[in-house]
Amino acid sequence: MDLDTLVLMRRVRDRIDREYARPLDLEDLARGVHVSSGHLSRQFRAAYGETPYQYLMTRRIERAMTLLRRGDLSVTEVCFAVGCQSLGTFSTRFTELVGVPPSVYRAEGAQVLPGMAPCIARRITRPVRNREAEPAPAP
Repeated sequence: MDLDTLVLMRRVRDRIDREYARPLDLEDLARGVHVSSGHLSRQFRAAYGETPYQYLMTRRIERAMTLLRRGDLSVTEVCFAVGCQSLGTFSTRFTELVGVPPSVYRAEGAQVLPGMAPCIARRITRPVRNREAEPAPAP
């Protein structure tokens, strides 16, 4: 992949990072960098290992995890706050990436302990990318 293409893909990724809570679609992202949606999807996957939609959902789930750990919003409020339009899709994708449903995550949170190094806390609170999380063991 040439440098110009990498610059364009970085621009798309930065836009997704900034505007994850807004409605974003592939055609709009492609128009922003003056390429076709198919070309954008192929090049983005080549550069980052996932499609723009997968990357967007990962960003939304990361933000949702933070909001759910705070505990002051319901799962539905978090769903809409991060830009998802469907609670079902949000819950399904959250469970795929995190390994537990958002309601369970909200109740139990992540295993972040006081005094834990920030790099460790970030690692254990980050959703799994490019693969699905292992399902939580049955109680």
